[in-house]
Amino acid sequence: MSKTVLVSSAEHFHQLLRNSKIVVTDSQLVNVELTSDLESSLCGLLSRPRQITFAKVDTERQKEVVQAYRVTALPTFMIFKDQQIVSTVQGANPRQLSEVVKKLAAEANSEGSGGFGEGSGASSGWFGMGLPKGYDDVTDQVDVRGLDLLNLDSNFGNARTLFDPSKPLTLANGKSKEEASRDGSKKDWVESDTDEQLMLFIPFQSTLKVHTLHITSLPPKGTNTAEDGIPMRPRTIKLYTNRAHVLGFEEAEDIPATQTVSLKPQDWDGTTGTAKIELRFVKFQNVSSVVLFVLDGDGDGEKVRIDRLRIVGERGEKRELGKLEKIGDQSGE
Repeated sequence: MSKTVLVSSAEHFHQLLRNSKIVVTDSQLVNVELTSDLESSLCGLLSRPRQITFAKVDTERQKEVVQAYRVTALPTFMIFKDQQIVSTVQGANPRQLSEVVKKLAAEANSEGSGGFGEGSGASSGWFGMGLPKGYDDVTDQVDVRGLDLLNLDSNFGNARTLFDPSKPLTLANGKSKEEASRDGSKKDWVESDTDEQLMLFIPFQSTLKVHTLHITSLPPKGTNTAEDGIPMRPRTIKLYTNRAHVLGFEEAEDIPATQTVSLKPQDWDGTTGTAKIELRFVKFQNVSSVVLFVLDGDGDGEKVRIDRLRIVGERGEKRELGKLEKIGDQSGE
């Protein structure tokens, strides 16, 4: 097992997650008695550079990694796919670990299949635009329990709707945007209420480096927003980082924004209705929350519509830390 990588730092560990599709980590792999089938599977998987990586975390020296991923038992084996934890094995349990590794081997051997860990996070869901090189979809780090959205029309979706990993129903095959938008039973989007402004508080489960925001808005085409009451797409957006709670509308006007963005008609993708908001990356480091303030829309109407939001960047340290607890051999499990 000489090809197992010894993690030297938290940054080294995150680099392994970024550079390999599947990462298997453990605290004391060399001390686990392997069956012949398990050893054979491991040796085969180790021959797949950049696809599968085996990493060993020294829990005494790499406390940042241990705390970030809430390792509470020794040994703990964690399997990551596309930087998401898809399986965890606690204790020295060769049988359970063997089953996980065999499943992992089958996944690696079936290219393009939706096997191991599919759907475990928002990164496996719908995305309106491509990801910038070197960054990932971190929408799954949104703490949906803490979301807060002001001036929301209750006849439509809520704040959680914006982070739904599914494809917007308005883009469903066989149905036009106009038909889907007017289907009262399937309003999986958000609209403002008394005017075109929206104020959204987005807390995160970990500190993030936020590179880009993708915002999807799919109002019906070819309509007069002023006369027909049809919602508009957002135009001016102000962003505030690391706020403890949602801002009031008057309060936001008096606070300098971290960044202000003005979206133009050509910024919206003609197929997915998605616009990419590129952020000043240096100002969006170690971000624990974002307040998104839609100041106005792109027309003369009184309502603004948003279907989906996606967040692109890098994951950081978990905000809630756990503690270690020693677990002996669990041969009786």
